[in-house]
Amino acid sequence: MGLTIDPNPASVLDRADPIWAAVTDEAKSEAEKEPILSSFLYASILSHDCLEQALAFVVADRLQNPTLLATQLMDIFCNIIMHNKGIQRSIRLDLQAFKDRDPACLSYCSALLYMKGYHSLQVYRIAHALWHQGRKVLALALQSRVSEVFGIDIHPAAKIGEGILLDHGTGMVIGETAIIGNRVSLMHGVTLGGTGKEIGDRHPKVGDGALIGASATILGNIRIGEGVMIAAGSLVLKEVPPHSVVAGIPAKVLGRLHDNVPSLTMKHDATKDFLAHVPTNSKDDNPTGAHNLDRNNVNT
Repeated sequence: MGLTIDPNPASVLDRADPIWAAVTDEAKSEAEKEPILSSFLYASILSHDCLEQALAFVVADRLQNPTLLATQLMDIFCNIIMHNKGIQRSIRLDLQAFKDRDPACLSYCSALLYMKGYHSLQVYRIAHALWHQGRKVLALALQSRVSEVFGIDIHPAAKIGEGILLDHGTGMVIGETAIIGNRVSLMHGVTLGGTGKEIGDRHPKVGDGALIGASATILGNIRIGEGVMIAAGSLVLKEVPPHSVVAGIPAKVLGRLHDNVPSLTMKHDATKDFLAHVPTNSKDDNPTGAHNLDRNNVNT
């Protein structure tokens, strides 16, 4: 289970913070095990007073270039994060999500330092705040820099909840009017895109607790219900009912999930549970035999 996170954070320097305590303890331990990393760990974590400052340093260091200096970026990032309680809460819930759901994540410290999905998500949160302050040019500059460095493209106007996992992240695209709920897990190569030149509200709306598999593509202003699992490689062009599993090109509803929050269990092979008893010698136009399944009154 994860650490307890204060739902109503006060000043970040005046409260007990179990996440930050875990990060610093892990950094000290790693510095002892790998002395060659001690200077890096000190500069990135141990020299800072709180998670907000450490995060600002880490992502500024990753995104700097000759015309965007790390010191300038860190000042911008700190100014946004230290005055935004929503971001302060989200960076912790996201860090917990990476620690809990990604088996490759060894510690809170490793997620903060090394996982580009986490870095991209937090820079999006900063860019989103800048966007709503009217600083759209800077927000778009950060989006461009994240895309260049991490290969993850999230428009700063998109709306993303908390407790989010962007696993690997490479090749992910999240469009301008996309909305993602809380506790959602998205794998690498996921696209939440439009359908062409349509303007206005044109991107998907993903409900709480959804799990979207690698290289899944969801196009248009369609609703993906809460607790949905979308199989890897699927092309989703129409709305998906809550707590359904869908797969295919184009994607079809295979049945209803018994798991209410697939984003937490991360069971990517759930589709085989629905296809295990489907004959493999079907000669009709539906080789998966999905239409023979008991859909438990799920609407397609």
